[in-house]
Amino acid sequence: MNRREFLGRVALAAASLSGCASLGTRTTPDSPPAQARAPRKVVILGAGLAGLVAAHELTQAGHDVTILEARARPGGRVHTLREPFSDGLHAEAGALFIPSNHQLTLQYANFFSLPIRPNPPLSAPGLFYVRGQRVVANWGPNVEWPFDLTADETKLGVGGMWEKYIGAELEGLGDVTAPGWPSDPGLETLDRMSVAEFLRSRGASQGAVALLRVGFLDLVGDGIDSYSALLMLRRFALRRTESLRFSITGGADRLPRAFATTLAARIRYQSPVVRIEPGETSASVVIGRDGQHQRLTADHIVCTIPFSVLKSIDVSPSFSPQKARAVDQLPYTSSTRVYLQFRRKAWTSERPYVTATTDLPMKWVFEHTASQPGPRGILEAQATGVDGRRVAQMGESDRVQFALSQLQRIFPGLSGDFERGVSKSWDEDPWARGAFAYFRPGQMLSLLPHIVRPEGRVHFAGEHASPWSAWMEGALESGLRAAREVNETPPAAR
Repeated sequence: MNRREFLGRVALAAASLSGCASLGTRTTPDSPPAQARAPRKVVILGAGLAGLVAAHELTQAGHDVTILEARARPGGRVHTLREPFSDGLHAEAGALFIPSNHQLTLQYANFFSLPIRPNPPLSAPGLFYVRGQRVVANWGPNVEWPFDLTADETKLGVGGMWEKYIGAELEGLGDVTAPGWPSDPGLETLDRMSVAEFLRSRGASQGAVALLRVGFLDLVGDGIDSYSALLMLRRFALRRTESLRFSITGGADRLPRAFATTLAARIRYQSPVVRIEPGETSASVVIGRDGQHQRLTADHIVCTIPFSVLKSIDVSPSFSPQKARAVDQLPYTSSTRVYLQFRRKAWTSERPYVTATTDLPMKWVFEHTASQPGPRGILEAQATGVDGRRVAQMGESDRVQFALSQLQRIFPGLSGDFERGVSKSWDEDPWARGAFAYFRPGQMLSLLPHIVRPEGRVHFAGEHASPWSAWMEGALESGLRAAREVNETPPAAR
């Protein structure tokens, strides 16, 4: 994609965004609940995007909504860091990008008049650091990779290998966003395979597998040996119509903060849930606040708590065995993200690199300040899986120094401009216990049907309860779905 084509796509996306219909009149499958015929009392657990959008739409529909949030802020895993950076710079500790086909996220940004900016095109040349070598390459053919590729794989290039080994399988998946997917028993074989096994079964050489895993594929779970090939294919199927990525100018947390501002009187912060009591006609929740317990009873509860946290909360009477198993067994990706501030963007002296993928413990490097003013810059170095847990075990200063040493290998001499750093481990966050949900081989078909299913008057939302897992779009989509469930459930007999 050249500069002219990139700017053309930006203009088209902007025109599309400005023409979005108001949320109250949309008639797509993601439309909000209609006006309530019988207003209900609803308690929502969590003020992340899933809980906030559910509360927003249910309030608009006429329901009496209360949001309980364990943290002192809204947003959950949408979290923008502004300290300890200089010059008003910021970086994202959680959600960052909005792909151009994530219409809900773009529509809500538009609804709250939040400006967005395009990120560099996905096809721009990237920086790789693999097997001790720096390689600048796009996805084209005949790149001298330090991997033992076959002659055909070298001619194909990374993009061609993606299409041959992965893209060809996507058509047989069906509609991965349809309720009840995957219903085709023929997909069970794909679910039972790891991503590594899938690539080898499609004829990928050992060198091709080693190359393709660098970056995107290895950032889920504990890498390509640890998660379901069917999950990987669903993630790629959802990206087929993606052409650009955007970011919210000023920080991704502006979106949850905009929701929270309109819902301020309904949110109770620092109110962690200690007990959930499901029921067929109503449900209750017990929170711990100021050293005391308080019970709230409602017609419906919308639970957006990650299963990694929910499994430690008392539930009585218990969820169904299928739901309890899903809550207990759904794994979450470990992610430790380290942010380093430099007095100047020395990495732009060669070319404006903004991303780098590596086979080092710090697998992904991203510049958060490419579009922020001033000479200073912030680079993120991210470790996931086993490496993420190892880095999380370090003290804060050791994390920063370790990340700096890794960046020094990619950008020699960079450490001379280093000023300060900070880190975020999502495993250590008591209200997240992981960055995002995934499925181990064999789990998708067995757990997925039970993640979304309500338990009496308790409904479930969150990125883990959506096809768009690990994205803001997933949180929003699931929150709208849960809101419709509440609105469409017949009132309990009195």
